[in-house]
Formats: sequence, C-alpha cells, structure tokens
Amino acid sequence: MPENKNKPAETPVIPQVPKEIKTVMVWKSASRPFKRRDREYFTTIAAIVFLLAVILLFLKEFLLIGVILAFMFVSYVLATVPPEEVDHKITTEGITTGGKSYLWTELKDFYFVQKWGSKILNINTKFKFPGRLIILLGSEEEKRIKEELGKYLSYRESAPITWMDNAADWLSQRVQLEKPS
Repeated sequence: MPENKNKPAETPVIPQVPKEIKTVMVWKSASRPFKRRDREYFTTIAAIVFLLAVILLFLKEFLLIGVILAFMFVSYVLATVPPEEVDHKITTEGITTGGKSYLWTELKDFYFVQKWGSKILNINTKFKFPGRLIILLGSEEEKRIKEELGKYLSYRESAPITWMDNAADWLSQRVQLEKPS
C-alpha cells in the first residue's frame, strides 16, 4: 500500500501528570452580613410601601405593586432570619465557598470592605453571574488571606465605585430607614 506523503507525522502523546491540589486555608463564617433590625425599620419600610402601593393602585400597576410587596417580604426575611454558616477554602487550584468551586482563571481581583462590624472579602469574577463572590472573614486574619490570594489574584485597595453605588449612597442619605447609631 502506498504511503500518504501529505499525512503529518504523529507525535507521541505524553501523559500529563496532574498537579497536586493543596489546601492553603480553611475557615467558617456566616453566609452574608447580618444586622438585626428594630421595629422602627419595619414600620418605615411598611409606610413607604403603602404610599407607593396607593399611588400605583391609581395608575393600575398591579404587577408592580406585587413586585414591591415581594421586595418588602425579602427585606423582612433577610433582617429577621440569621444567616447560615458556610465553609470557605483556599487551595492551589482556586477558591471553594458555600460548596461551589471557582478556579483562579475564573477570578479577576479582590478587595476588602467593612460592613456592619464584619470584614468582607470581595472577589470579582469573569462571569456575569455571580459577578462577585462576597465572603465574610469571620475569625480569619485579613493579612493572611491577602497574602495567600495575592499569589494568584491582583489586590485593589478599595471597591470600584459605580453610578449604582453613588445612587445608593445618595438615596440612603435622603431616606433614613432607622436612626443612626
């Protein structure tokens, strides 16, 4: 049988040795920031929702009234039900948080913020959803986490401020849902 001279020479396949995945850090913390709200907070929200519902009732926007009531219910649940505790793990391959794993190639950068007395690690992802991983540090040291993540991701000093952040700040200054502490 004649040989095909146009056929490329086959290169031998060299099996890849899998890299050993090492766990660098493990900790537990709440799944989200939590602040117990008082009666004044819920009364203020109920009053705002009632006024919006009356206005929308005259405009016959029943679906929008339903959406606003759903948001009110979600805010009530988030303010009264304490968060569950989840495991977080940093490995040589990526991050696992709440049972979901993210490879280093899927993550962009990270920064820390403070909210309601809790230190929070924010990691931006390359995905549309979730666009950001929000992980509470719990009892872990920020310095140690910063050191380990810095090996794989770039660090930002602060969160990038968007127009949505500016709008939220403006609204929270104008509409006080509870007394400042």
